[in-house]
Amino acid sequence: MTDDEKRRAAEAILNVPFFNALFDEIETAAVNHCINAPMNDDETRRNAAAEARAIRKVRARLTSLAKQPGEPRKVPA
Repeated sequence: MTDDEKRRAAEAILNVPFFNALFDEIETAAVNHCINAPMNDDETRRNAAAEARAIRKVRARLTSLAKQPGEPRKVPA
Protein backbone atom coordinates (compact mmCIF):
# COMPACT_ATOMS: atom_id res chain seq x y z
CA MET A 1 0.00 0.00 0.00
CA THR A 2 1.46 3.34 -0.99
CA ASP A 3 1.61 6.35 1.32
CA ASP A 4 -1.04 8.08 -0.77
CA GLU A 5 -3.34 5.06 -0.48
CA LYS A 6 -2.83 5.06 3.29
CA ARG A 7 -3.59 8.77 3.46
CA ARG A 8 -6.78 8.38 1.42
CA ALA A 9 -7.89 5.38 3.49
CA ALA A 10 -7.31 7.30 6.74
CA GLU A 11 -9.28 10.27 5.37
CA ALA A 12 -12.11 7.96 4.35
CA ILE A 13 -12.31 6.41 7.83
CA LEU A 14 -12.22 9.79 9.58
CA ASN A 15 -14.97 11.11 7.28
CA VAL A 16 -17.43 8.35 8.25
CA PRO A 17 -19.60 9.65 11.11
CA PHE A 18 -20.26 6.09 12.33
CA PHE A 19 -16.56 5.48 13.01
CA ASN A 20 -16.23 8.74 14.93
CA ALA A 21 -19.30 7.92 17.00
CA LEU A 22 -18.02 4.38 17.59
CA PHE A 23 -14.58 5.60 18.70
CA ASP A 24 -16.25 8.15 21.01
CA GLU A 25 -18.50 5.48 22.51
CA ILE A 26 -15.69 2.98 23.10
CA GLU A 27 -13.37 5.61 24.56
CA THR A 28 -16.07 7.02 26.86
CA ALA A 29 -17.00 3.53 28.08
CA ALA A 30 -13.35 2.71 28.82
CA VAL A 31 -12.77 5.97 30.70
CA ASN A 32 -15.98 5.50 32.70
CA HIS A 33 -15.02 1.90 33.47
CA CYS A 34 -11.63 3.09 34.71
CA ILE A 35 -13.14 5.84 36.87
CA ASN A 36 -15.88 3.65 38.31
CA ALA A 37 -13.73 0.59 39.04
CA PRO A 38 -13.48 -0.34 42.71
CA MET A 39 -10.66 1.45 44.49
CA ASN A 40 -8.78 -1.79 45.11
CA ASP A 41 -9.16 -3.17 41.55
CA ASP A 42 -5.95 -1.96 39.96
CA GLU A 43 -6.10 -4.52 37.15
CA THR A 44 -9.49 -3.29 35.93
CA ARG A 45 -8.31 0.32 36.05
CA ARG A 46 -5.13 -0.57 34.20
CA ASN A 47 -7.00 -2.49 31.48
CA ALA A 48 -9.63 0.20 31.01
CA ALA A 49 -6.99 2.94 30.82
CA ALA A 50 -5.05 0.88 28.27
CA GLU A 51 -8.20 0.54 26.16
CA ALA A 52 -8.82 4.30 26.23
CA ARG A 53 -5.17 4.95 25.28
CA ALA A 54 -5.42 2.47 22.42
CA ILE A 55 -8.46 4.22 20.96
CA ARG A 56 -6.71 7.58 21.26
CA LYS A 57 -3.62 6.18 19.53
CA VAL A 58 -5.69 4.80 16.65
CA ARG A 59 -7.38 8.18 16.20
CA ALA A 60 -4.07 10.03 16.38
CA ARG A 61 -2.48 7.69 13.84
CA LEU A 62 -5.40 8.07 11.43
CA THR A 63 -5.28 11.84 11.82
CA SER A 64 -1.54 11.86 11.25
CA LEU A 65 -1.85 9.73 8.12
CA ALA A 66 -4.70 11.88 6.79
CA LYS A 67 -2.65 15.07 7.19
CA GLN A 68 0.35 13.79 5.26
CA PRO A 69 0.87 15.55 1.96
CA GLY A 70 -0.35 13.45 -0.91
CA GLU A 71 -0.12 13.39 -4.64
CA PRO A 72 -1.80 16.38 -6.25
CA ARG A 73 -5.35 15.64 -7.24
CA LYS A 74 -5.96 15.61 -10.95
CA VAL A 75 -8.89 17.79 -11.93
CA PRO A 76 -10.57 16.91 -15.21
CA ALA A 77 -10.36 19.67 -17.81
